[in-house]
Amino acid sequence: MISLVGAGKRFGPRELFGGVDWMITPRDRVGLVGANGTGKTTLLKMLAGMEQPDTGEVTRPKGLMAGYLPQDGLSLKGRTVFAECMTVFENLKSMEREMEELAHRLSEVDPESEEYEFAADRYARLDAQFRNRDGYALEAKVGAVLAGLGFPKEDWNRFTEEFSGGWQMRIALGKLLLEQPDLLLLDEPTNHLDLEARNWLEEYLGNYPGAFVLISHDRYFLDVTVKKIVELWNKGVHFYAGNYQKYLTQKDERRATLIAAHKNQTDRVEQLEAFISRFRYQATKAKQVQSRIKELEKIERIEIPNEEKTIHFSFPQPKASGRIVAEFKGVTKAYGSKVVLDGVTFAIERGERVALVGVNGAGKSTLIKLLAADEPLTRGEYVLGYNATPDYFAQDQYKALDPEAKLLDDLSTVSNGKTVTELRSLLGCFLFSEDDVFKPIGVLSGGERNRYALARMLLNPSNFLLLDEPTNHLDLRAKDVLLESLQKFSGTVVFVSHDRYFIDRLATKVFEIACGEVRVYPGNYEDYLWTKQREAEGAAVDAAAAAEAEAAAELAAAAELPKAAKRLNPIKLKQMEDRLAALEAESARLEGEIAELEGALQNFVNAEETARQMRLLDEKRGRLAAAVEEWEALSVEIEAE
Repeated sequence: MISLVGAGKRFGPRELFGGVDWMITPRDRVGLVGANGTGKTTLLKMLAGMEQPDTGEVTRPKGLMAGYLPQDGLSLKGRTVFAECMTVFENLKSMEREMEELAHRLSEVDPESEEYEFAADRYARLDAQFRNRDGYALEAKVGAVLAGLGFPKEDWNRFTEEFSGGWQMRIALGKLLLEQPDLLLLDEPTNHLDLEARNWLEEYLGNYPGAFVLISHDRYFLDVTVKKIVELWNKGVHFYAGNYQKYLTQKDERRATLIAAHKNQTDRVEQLEAFISRFRYQATKAKQVQSRIKELEKIERIEIPNEEKTIHFSFPQPKASGRIVAEFKGVTKAYGSKVVLDGVTFAIERGERVALVGVNGAGKSTLIKLLAADEPLTRGEYVLGYNATPDYFAQDQYKALDPEAKLLDDLSTVSNGKTVTELRSLLGCFLFSEDDVFKPIGVLSGGERNRYALARMLLNPSNFLLLDEPTNHLDLRAKDVLLESLQKFSGTVVFVSHDRYFIDRLATKVFEIACGEVRVYPGNYEDYLWTKQREAEGAAVDAAAAAEAEAAAELAAAAELPKAAKRLNPIKLKQMEDRLAALEAESARLEGEIAELEGALQNFVNAEETARQMRLLDEKRGRLAAAVEEWEALSVEIEAE
């Protein structure tokens, strides 16, 4: 679809990348990775046609549609959320309006006239196109995407300007997904999504009909969505087949192979140079010397690029707290008539790392604020354990910092004896390097200030950390530093994060917040999902058993009635017959889908995809069993008539 040939880009004297040769094919699923500042966003804009290469060229076929989602900065206004999403179908809506006009004309003109024949032919062609492009399901498509991205129905008719920047980016993402361009270009699409919306987006991209290239600092998201990694490194691109985890393995293998080849080449060069030096002035060896000189000149020297620095920073361990760090007893929190938490009771023990999960607005940030005593309880009791000292990192933590202070100077005031080198290493972990460390806090962006506030807090952590979205604005390297430090942390951590990999590696317990309640699940997020799936399967079995018992009771009651009392009126009978036909059609469709899934399971892709297919297969088998059971019950009742 798109080819880059020798493409390069510079910013002033600095070369971002050069000599890039890359062809994107129609069904590519690509993750674009690399350190901050290597040019990932610039390369993505180049693919979108928004940037031109300084060297080389970008070629794209005529008519190719590419859709680009930036990290942030989009602002929408003047329409409701639903109407804004419907704008991507303007050509189909125009087609629909023309069809309505043609239908009106057909009702007025003579059926024998040429005008009628022309209008009827035009209507038939438009109707065929409209149906082929699912024109009659546009509203359903928009509703499905908005629901998947976390918009409740009551928000669909709110105006876009009423939403924050993060939610506006969700709307923009929804429009792109509905538009379905040939090439989807997404720059950090998960930045503004909660876990539920990320899970939905993962599945949506798995079924995307075109190609996509995305930048993400979420390892799990990359692992389950992409099939190729393109790394921007050392001013060039390097291609790896597979997902992010396979890329890490292959990168290590490539480097090991390169080091081995470099060693062999070095050994050979030393042998040649030693021979030349030893026999250079011996006439009898002149021919052999010249041969080795030519061989030496032809050798293309293998260079080992400098390895990226791996920074490990040891945070000081806090004083020990009591066994019970925090306890809620019947806690309720309400804002006016809106109850966020209702009679919640739980205890957090020393050393636990608790992940708070739930949809946006469920009350995760509220719970952390209550634990930090940043907000009062409405009812109930909060008991802070012996020697426990909470330290709260809010999403807008930067507001508490002195805007005039320089980063390195401000960090020194709380460094507890750390050297300047150690402080600069810590700042480097959080993406502040070179002269950045001398910047005043006030000139940093909101994301940069939050990164700095997190580094400052972790320099001398308390024994009870309360972290609200600590992974926001961090790249993979900074997340790794944060994750490693928190895994070694001997205190207690309660945190909110939308990074699946981060939660899986850090959490020892999950608190699910929903409908004013807090449910406690031991283990990490993967364990939590497994338990939820088992609960859902159990609920489905219970519901089926209850429905079966109810149907049996109804049949038994009907059998006891006099024959005359069991007669159905004709309208009810017709409804039952229609339902019977619908169940037959649904059963046939489900049987076909089950057969397709069973065939797909024969081709292993990865463990996550197999698990998803198995869940879908179980669901469809359950629906088929329910449909067959209902069909049998209806058949018996109709035959009794």
